[in-house]
Amino acid sequence: MTQQTDLSSKRVVVTGGSGFLGRVVCRRLAERGCTDILVPRRSDYDLTTEDGVRRMYDDMSPQVVLHLAAEVGGIGANRDNPGRYFFANMAMALHLIEEARKRELDKFVQVGTICAYPKFTPVPFQEEELWNGYPEETNAPYGIAKKAAMVMLDGYQRQYALASAYVLPVNLYGPGDNFDLHTSHVIPALIRKCVEAVDEGRDHIECWGTGSASREFLFVEDAAEGVIRAAESLDQPVPVNLGAGFEITIKHLVELIAPPTGFAGEIRWDSTKPDGQPRRCLDTRRAKALLDWQAETGFEDGLKQTIEWYRAHAKAATA
Repeated sequence: MTQQTDLSSKRVVVTGGSGFLGRVVCRRLAERGCTDILVPRRSDYDLTTEDGVRRMYDDMSPQVVLHLAAEVGGIGANRDNPGRYFFANMAMALHLIEEARKRELDKFVQVGTICAYPKFTPVPFQEEELWNGYPEETNAPYGIAKKAAMVMLDGYQRQYALASAYVLPVNLYGPGDNFDLHTSHVIPALIRKCVEAVDEGRDHIECWGTGSASREFLFVEDAAEGVIRAAESLDQPVPVNLGAGFEITIKHLVELIAPPTGFAGEIRWDSTKPDGQPRRCLDTRRAKALLDWQAETGFEDGLKQTIEWYRAHAKAATA
């Protein structure tokens, strides 16, 4: 869709660059020869405000922005913070994209979310289905804010010729993930529950929902490569799915996680808690066609790496 962008010669700002995905993106940029990578810290720049965003652009003078920063969590956190999650994610995108236009940025990359898809999207999710219904209710404010950023980028590309890209990663996992039980996603939460049950000698763990919902999971290293290839290869914000091409029920997921953690006890399901979106599995043919990208990490190998990392860093990861 565009001439390949050589990021090694660019001054690149990675919002959220100290986070789970961002740290891997920054490392992979450096491995490509990029020597001018800047990460705005929340303590220095409140990117939900116009002033914070303007100061960040003034101080860092980026040519390319990879916008990974988000306020996000699992089902419980989304249910508790619908207003904040909409505002924070919409405000960040609004101000960052507007300043990108004013400063004639070379490229703006927005990382979206699978939560933008309608609740009952046919499986596997195709990018054309994004507007064919309302998202699952518990994460709709977050998902719609992220999807609005795509619409803004499309308008800015057509009116102002702002080059941009927009990717939709499925649920991420891997070493360095967020293991807080209230704000984490399902894989780190289940790993922590199993490991703590073993360490504390408990004979059961409790899981939200019925276990019947399905999800797809993408290893963080694969996701980072997809984000960077979008920055290199695209200049229009056509939505591009980043996924691993499989789905697994939460019940089966627990059964995969428990043995390598050493947990052999009872799994109790709390059906009073929501399952979230019934199914998630992505069609990734567009990513292959436009980015020459596909997931490389096998799921069980990725789980093994994540469990080993958590066991080695449990104290810091749960602080």
